[in-house]
Amino acid sequence: MYEFSERLKKLPPYLFARLEELTEKRRAQGIDIIDFGIGDPDLPTPQPIIKALQDAVADPANHNYSSSAGEKYLRKAIADWYKVRFDVDVNPDTEVCVTIGSKEAIFNIAQSFVNPGEKIIAPSPGYPVYSAASSIFNEAIPVKVPLKEENGWLLDIDDCPKDAKMLYANYPNNPTGAVCDLAYLKKVADRCRDNNTIFCYDNAYSEMCFDGYLAPSALEATDNCMEFGSLSKTFNMTGYRIGYAVGHPDLVAGLKKCKGQTDSGAPKFIQKAAATALSLYTEKKHPDAISGNMKEYSERRTLLVDGLRKLGFDVTMPKATFYIWFRTGMTSMEFTEKVLDSGIVVTPGNGFGESADGYVRMTVTQPKARITEALERMKKIL
Repeated sequence: MYEFSERLKKLPPYLFARLEELTEKRRAQGIDIIDFGIGDPDLPTPQPIIKALQDAVADPANHNYSSSAGEKYLRKAIADWYKVRFDVDVNPDTEVCVTIGSKEAIFNIAQSFVNPGEKIIAPSPGYPVYSAASSIFNEAIPVKVPLKEENGWLLDIDDCPKDAKMLYANYPNNPTGAVCDLAYLKKVADRCRDNNTIFCYDNAYSEMCFDGYLAPSALEATDNCMEFGSLSKTFNMTGYRIGYAVGHPDLVAGLKKCKGQTDSGAPKFIQKAAATALSLYTEKKHPDAISGNMKEYSERRTLLVDGLRKLGFDVTMPKATFYIWFRTGMTSMEFTEKVLDSGIVVTPGNGFGESADGYVRMTVTQPKARITEALERMKKIL
C-alpha cells in the first residue's frame, strides 16, 4: 500500500537482519545455535559502571532532556580520557560531542558535510554504514576501495580518488581485525589534507587490543579530522547506546547542528555511567575493571584461531578486536549456510563488501566450552 522512498529502495538489506532471519529458521527447527555472528559482548558490564547507573537513575534530576551535544561532565570525561590514553589535549566545549553510540555519528557526519553527487571513500570490506546509509541517504557516490590481504588489510591511500569529500577508515578493523600504527594514520591524514577530504576515523575498537599492542588515535596524527569512539565494546555496554565524536571544531559544530534537529541526546543516567567508565582509566593500559574481560577474550581468540588452523584454515591471530577473519575456500554464503545447518552462526564476508566474498567473520563472544563444541561440529561437516 505504501511505497518506500527511492533512497530507501537503494539501501541493501542490513547484513545482520538477514543473518537473524536465517538463524531463527534453524532455531525453529530445533537446532542448538552457537552464535559467532554479531559483535555483541557476552561478558558483563563492570560493576562500578552498573553502580553509577543505578545511582543516577534513582535521581529524578537525571530523567529530563539532555543536550544533543551531551552533558558537560561527560564531554569533560571524554577529554580527560583522551589526555590519559593518547596524551592529546581536547577542548570539551568545542571538540567533543556525545553520541547515541558511534553508529549515528558516523551517519550524521555525512549528513552534515556531504552534498549530493560528492564522493565518499568507503573501505571494502568495511562497516556497511560507510558505503550504504552514509552515502545513499545523502545522494552521494560511495567509492568502495578494496582492502587487500597482502597489504595487511590497510586502506591504500594511493588507490583512493583525490576528489572525494569524505573518507572513512577504521583500525582496529571490523571485520578483519587488522591494526595500524601512527605512521600510517599520519600518511592518511596528510593525503586527506592535501586533497581537502574530510578524514573520518572509526576508533570503536581502540581498547580491544592484545599481546602488548596499543591502538593509536587519529588525533595523535592530526587535529584536522573527526574520530568516533564507543563504550560498547570496551566496557560491554552495547545496549547503553553511548559514544562520542572528537575532532576539529568545525566538524564537531556541524555534527552538533545536525543532531540538534534529529535527537535530544542520550539519557542523562547513561551519560553518568559513561563518565564513570572513562574515569576508570588512570593510565594508558587497561584498568582492572576491564583487564579481566580482555584476558578472557584473548584466551577465546587463541582457542578459536588454533582450532580453525587445525581444520586447515589459514587464519591470522588478530592483535585487536574480537573478530576472527579468514578465507573459507568457497563463497561466503556457501560456507555460512553450510555451518548454519550445524547450528553455527558466522557472518559472510561479502556482507561487508563484494571484494570480500570467500571470507567469513567469527566473533569470540561465546564461552570457551561453546567454542570447543563449535569446532567439533565444524570438524564433522568440513
